Amino acid sequence: MSDRTRRRAASLPRYSEIRQALQHAILSGQWPPGHRIPSEHELAVQYDCSRMTVNKALSALADSGLIIRRRRSGSFVAPPGSPIAAFEIQDIEAETRRSGQSYRFDLTQRSERKATKGDSERLGVLPGSPILALKGRHFVADRPLLVEDRLINLVAVPAAQRAEFDDKPPGSWLLAKVPWSQAAHQIKAVNAPPDVAAALGLARNVACLVVERKTWQQGKPITHVVLYYPGDRHQLVAYFDPTSAAIRPHRSRAAKL
Repeated sequence: MSDRTRRRAASLPRYSEIRQALQHAILSGQWPPGHRIPSEHELAVQYDCSRMTVNKALSALADSGLIIRRRRSGSFVAPPGSPIAAFEIQDIEAETRRSGQSYRFDLTQRSERKATKGDSERLGVLPGSPILALKGRHFVADRPLLVEDRLINLVAVPAAQRAEFDDKPPGSWLLAKVPWSQAAHQIKAVNAPPDVAAALGLARNVACLVVERKTWQQGKPITHVVLYYPGDRHQLVAYFDPTSAAIRPHRSRAAKL
């Protein structure tokens, strides 16, 4: 384990440290599909912690789809085809520039406010909590690639109040400034809302690929973002290994414009 990994592990709650260790064993293929996870008692002894802490780590792995828990039988590595949340968080600016295409971000709306009921449900904070709401467009080769609708928890990220997001988009800024420990993705297809269709230069009700993401830092919400991509200009690619339960991190690709 590198010094950097040790420092990061030391800053995590004990259950998160255990979850990451078990997750590594699964995603690396060390524990193949169907492998029986050591019992809560065995893991508690191994990691010198309580069974409650181990149970919390195993519950997190089950929620992400990496393991299956069976009463009286124990926990097992999930088989291929089970839902697994193993997508990495993409730095859109960096990915675009690596492709050799020009990039820019235009911030179209910015408001600092107290969280409404809808904001609270999206971000997972209490109503009235201070948040920063941002909307903007990402351009590749001077053509709009996606529309971003983002909420940032200012309790967790107070520095966002001072960030202008003119030289760096919010997602890239957050990746550089705020380490995240958990993330959840939802991917779906929807007909473009009128404002999104106009921003992307699409006809009304054209299908869009929507990526909805929420991140946490040690259980504290950081940000919630909804990304709208034109269906014909974007694709998500994941690599599946049939010999293990792992899904290798995806690459989000913009079509050459």
